[in-house]
Amino acid sequence: MVENSGGAKLSILIVEDDPDALEALGDLLESHGYAVASAHHGAEALELLGRSPLPNLIVLDLLMPTMDGWEFRRRQKLDPRIAKIPVVVVSASSAAKPIDADSILRKPVDIDRLLETVARHCG
Repeated sequence: MVENSGGAKLSILIVEDDPDALEALGDLLESHGYAVASAHHGAEALELLGRSPLPNLIVLDLLMPTMDGWEFRRRQKLDPRIAKIPVVVVSASSAAKPIDADSILRKPVDIDRLLETVARHCG
């Protein structure tokens, strides 16, 4: 189990529309001791963040239906309650549209690099 300095288990919200990628990321992070919640698009993630304890980190895909990662991030930064939650983008997108994120990893993601990045931003 991965814990913060107060002894609470570190939690991660995965925002990913691909069910296989969502399951793989969730299983990987859970197997390394993180508590994981998931949302299938940005609007669902914002709803979840509004009614649940806040995660230590958000792992965010960019290309999703309903609300993409760029719009999610824009709205996240406007909400003082959730604005400071670190975001790691994990996406296959090579779109020229920039995104303000704490880290950006390209799919297919290197597992060791992902785990190191998550640990760095969760701490």
